[in-house]
Amino acid sequence: MKHLLLVWHSQSGHTRRLADAAAEGARAFADEVELRMRHAFDATLDDLLWAQGLLLGTPENFGYMSGAMKDFMDRTYYPAQNKTVGLPYAVFISCDNDGSGAVRAIERIATGYGWKAVAEPLISRGGLAPGALDQARELGQTMAAGLALGLF
Repeated sequence: MKHLLLVWHSQSGHTRRLADAAAEGARAFADEVELRMRHAFDATLDDLLWAQGLLLGTPENFGYMSGAMKDFMDRTYYPAQNKTVGLPYAVFISCDNDGSGAVRAIERIATGYGWKAVAEPLISRGGLAPGALDQARELGQTMAAGLALGLF
């Protein structure tokens, strides 16, 4: 059984809906991939070390990831150092702007962890963009399928 961790934060509810859709997609592989879904403030180092794949969902706040997502990374970065190198990850963002600031911030920190991006970031602009929930569902399914098949 492979392990997929989905860490999310939401204020307006948009990112939560994307997270739920991604989780729904991942559950298509429930026989092969165990999903653990955690709010960013509740996600722990043990959750991260358990994971063999990672989905991160955050709103873009002031051109950056949410404070809750940054908190998760701050709490786990040094304790996880050299323990999560190569961890496949993907990101989904909800935003009113363009989402690029949040993506850049996460990518910069993920590089420090040594994680490997395995999908293009999903950016839902203007709240919950048309088709965003389907895209999030597909992202979750893709991550789970990649883990189940040993592609990541």
